[in-house]
Amino acid sequence: MGSQDEHTDGTGRRALLGAAMLGAGGAVLGFSGTARAVTTGSAGHGKGGGLKSLPVPTVIGHRGASGYRPEHTFGSYQLALDLGADVVEAGDLVPTKDGHLVCRHEPEIGGTTDVADHKEFADRRKTKLLDGVSTTGWFTEDFTLAELKTLRAIERIPANRPHNTLYNGRWEIPTFEEVLKWQDEQTRKRGKQVWIYPETKHPTYFRKLGLGLEERVAKLLHKHGKDRRNSPVILQSFEPTSIQRLNKLVDNPLVVLLSAANTRPWDFVETGDPRTVADLITPKGLREIAGYAQGIGPTLDLVITKKADGSLDKETTLVADAHKVGLILHPYTMRNENPFLPAEYRKGTDADAYGDAFGAFKRYFATGIDGVFTDNPDTGVLARQDFVNG
Repeated sequence: MGSQDEHTDGTGRRALLGAAMLGAGGAVLGFSGTARAVTTGSAGHGKGGGLKSLPVPTVIGHRGASGYRPEHTFGSYQLALDLGADVVEAGDLVPTKDGHLVCRHEPEIGGTTDVADHKEFADRRKTKLLDGVSTTGWFTEDFTLAELKTLRAIERIPANRPHNTLYNGRWEIPTFEEVLKWQDEQTRKRGKQVWIYPETKHPTYFRKLGLGLEERVAKLLHKHGKDRRNSPVILQSFEPTSIQRLNKLVDNPLVVLLSAANTRPWDFVETGDPRTVADLITPKGLREIAGYAQGIGPTLDLVITKKADGSLDKETTLVADAHKVGLILHPYTMRNENPFLPAEYRKGTDADAYGDAFGAFKRYFATGIDGVFTDNPDTGVLARQDFVNG
């Protein structure tokens, strides 16, 4: 997932929440204190179970395990599962020139692949207006799938993750269809249901280019028998109309992503809808979202606001308000490195050093969120263990 404010770089409230299968021993750990009760569900095995079968709070591997491997690669996705992620965000979906869906954070791939080293593609470099922002680089919609398959992934934020550059050039760009097959393989190999959480990226932009995303997503999900209410595929988008469109095409769990309170979803900008995210998170706005989606994926700042110095300020009513209308909350994004943590959880000033991520996880889990996107799934799993045992 990528949000408008994070370029440096979600049917009914479940009355009973699925089993939290934690730790190598697989012990079922109940919530203590004021936390909500956990009951043993189908624990996500095989078909059925749906959202109820996921542990709560759910640990979602953001673009895989992108704290340790270049994002949106099978190396990153695989590691997320190995580190205990309940769900893998595989992937942010963008189309190729010939209509295939591939997994990239953005359609612009100069920052996440070695395309700049390919002299044969030098003339593909362009400047485009992407959701109102002038963006220069190489765009997936100007390449065929065969051409994209000649590229290799690189680390997107090397200043914060110099160690990840070790893996530059190792993995190709996955297609969404490859991800769906990988999901089945991993489910068989691991003996437990693997979940994925793809996102439609810039759907209005691509629809104008004749490359509508939602129909392509629905077609692939249908082909692989993963377009049902209990299918282990949660779909998300920053554009509410994309989720409304998907709601007519598939029965999967759907999540509306929410950027900073003062921003407007791009589909709203295009259609002249004056509402901002602040309007969408009012009780009225949330009721409307609950009419076509099962959850929201707010930026963490909508759950606890921040002061001018970057430290945490006040907890909002968003969790309570969303739960009241039956929506789950999967906020984004927890990362271990200093620059991404609230100021009071940073240690030192090094851009690639870890701060007190466990402290930050604990604070956010205490708000009652249903899960969280994290670049470091192993940290998230340990933090959850602390939380449910606390």
